[in-house]
Amino acid sequence: MGRWGNWLLTPGALLAGFLVVHLGFLAYFSGYALHGEAFSDTNIYRDWAAAGFPQNVQPSPWVYPIGGLLPIWISGLLGPGPFLVVWVLLTSVLNGLGIGVLSGWGKKREGIRAAWWWLVFIAILGNLGFARVDGVTAPIVLLGLSLGVASPLAASAILAVATWMKVWPAAALLPLFAVVRDRWKVVAGAVVVTVAVAAVAAALGVLPHLLDFLTTQGSRGMQLEATFTTPWLWMSVLGIGGARMYMNTEINSMQVDGPGSSVASALMQPLFVLIAMSVAVVIFWALHEGKKRGHEDRSELLLAGALTMVTAFIVFNKVGSPQFMVWLGPVVALGLAQDWIAWRLPAWLLLAIGAATYLIYPMFYDALSHNNPAMALVLTVRNVLLVVLFVWSALRLVRLGRKGAPVSGQELRAARS
Repeated sequence: MGRWGNWLLTPGALLAGFLVVHLGFLAYFSGYALHGEAFSDTNIYRDWAAAGFPQNVQPSPWVYPIGGLLPIWISGLLGPGPFLVVWVLLTSVLNGLGIGVLSGWGKKREGIRAAWWWLVFIAILGNLGFARVDGVTAPIVLLGLSLGVASPLAASAILAVATWMKVWPAAALLPLFAVVRDRWKVVAGAVVVTVAVAAVAAALGVLPHLLDFLTTQGSRGMQLEATFTTPWLWMSVLGIGGARMYMNTEINSMQVDGPGSSVASALMQPLFVLIAMSVAVVIFWALHEGKKRGHEDRSELLLAGALTMVTAFIVFNKVGSPQFMVWLGPVVALGLAQDWIAWRLPAWLLLAIGAATYLIYPMFYDALSHNNPAMALVLTVRNVLLVVLFVWSALRLVRLGRKGAPVSGQELRAARS
């Protein structure tokens, strides 16, 4: 690798990279804070915190699970002025914990390489990882999945905490339940956290709002960036059938309406559930087949299953917000740390997806929402890459079931030597 390459794989170099990326974003966002501003959704978060999380405003704080309001409340403790700075600091601390766990606190060479990949991914996504609740939950999911098969109770509890902040970490809970031996521990961890969350909600007098996030999401139409919205996106760009883009002010979301879009929107929810159930069945099948052959790899099944499920949560979703791409980073980073060679393709795919997403938002979202064909093409390519990533992860699951875990990069190098 050369002297430069070897230096990059040292703990000091990784720490330097972490500080450059995160202090750079802190400096960038501090410019907004110095002018009394926030950025993107943190403007809404700041208003919620300052107003004490009102129950009758639009967009509603209860579009999130109640746990998602915790980092918003923490960031608002010092008042509206430094809200964005505190938010970025909180996200940075969590990312630092994720980097530490991923790299074995600087002791695992493959982990350091994977941590560098995650840092690059964070840098490419830019504002999306620092201005949404998704950026807070991503490193928490990484922490939970890193415990995975070895400590299912703790992993489940951590993933349940993240799920009560934003629903998507449930996509990691389901594969965890499927692959571990003591499934009761997964159930116990999730139940304990859920009971605690409900108790806190009751103590705060907001228990009736506990499940509001489910009904709010169900009322959405086809969001502009969603994968299945692509045909209506092009209908709007080409002026076909009266298709149009419009802002849903109740949830601050750009949506697309056109011939058949209401039917597609209604069908997306059951399709989403069907696909999630199908992925769970394949994970169970792959574990069963591996056990019959005596070569099941539960850790690899967990990561492959988590990537398939998380990608399904994006591809088969009528909501397609750009920050959803943040969800994919932790799983791929952990996969790289476990087997760099096997996970190179999804790693490259995800970097391309991240770059395209950043072009869409925040760079040229205004052009996209005004039917710009060039940006519609970028979005289409991004959505195709997401489908490719889903297919890759699903095929890997099937391959694990049919043949068992493939030879890892480390085992291959050991055999050659």
